[in-house]
Amino acid sequence: MPQGDKSAYTDKQKRKAEHIEESYEKRGISHEEAEKRAWATVNKQDGGGNKSGSGRANHPKD
Repeated sequence: MPQGDKSAYTDKQKRKAEHIEESYEKRGISHEEAEKRAWATVNKQDGGGNKSGSGRANHPKD
């Protein structure tokens, strides 16, 4: 999964990020910076993407 891919996020997390982004833009933050901050906030609150397969692989050691 390339960096910046949002497929690992649930619809609820995507909606949350959109609302946070809008509130940052209302405060005068640029669209690009608002988007970055919104996703950083979602990651901090929810611990990253919540869909299955969104974490790192855990390979057993031999």
